[in-house]
This record gives sequence, C-alpha cells and structure tokens, in this order.
Amino acid sequence: MPRYSHTEQQWKEKLTPEQFAICRMKGTERPFSGKYTDSKKKGIYHCVCCGSGLFDSVEKFDSGSGWPSFWDVINSEKITENVDETHGMRRVEVTCQACDAHLGHVFEDGPQPTGLRYCINSAALKLVEKP
Repeated sequence: MPRYSHTEQQWKEKLTPEQFAICRMKGTERPFSGKYTDSKKKGIYHCVCCGSGLFDSVEKFDSGSGWPSFWDVINSEKITENVDETHGMRRVEVTCQACDAHLGHVFEDGPQPTGLRYCINSAALKLVEKP
C-alpha cells in the first residue's frame, strides 16, 4: 500500500482548517454536525487526506451517536487501531494506514455481524457515490 507523507504545511494547503484539525491534529467534530451523519447515499467513503477507500455505505448504520457509524471496514489492512487514553478514558483510535489521518474511534457496541461501531468524523471522509 502506498504511504503518503506530507509536511504540516502541505497538509494545511490540501485540507480545510476543520479537516486539518481533525485528521492531522486528532480533533473531533461536534456530534450531529457532520455532513455524512444522516446520509443515506450509496457509495464508498474515502479518506479525505489520501483518497484510500475505507468504508462502504452498505455497512453504515444509525448509531444515534452523532457521527457516521459503520459496522465494518472495506479492508482491515487499510486502517490502524491505536489505544487512546486521552480525555480520561480508554478508547481505540482509528487511523488511515496510508497517511496516518485520524478518522475517529471504534467501539465494541455495534450491530452484528461484527459487533463493532466505527464512529468516524464526517470531515475525515469523502463519499464517492455509486448508482
């Protein structure tokens, strides 16, 4: 898999301020504010930083959490999971394997068949629609 390596300045030029704050600085968008939270459009959700295809809309579900949620990834080799102990809690951060962009977190309270809930920031994604 190709690796994307840009300087901080190159990322700032490529991304919006919100995308940079979330993807490069490990921020988060306010719940229920992201453009894909309630989206029912069909397609593939790509990393906004490098374009890697990460999530399919068929695996998206309404978790009520305020962020787009998926019960699986397209390919587990396209993401990295890291222990995140910030904000006084223990969570599992999800990053893009190709460019290290912070995407969100994964929790073990999702629907079957995986039981997972990938809680992902809309600003970290770009939906490529399919018919």
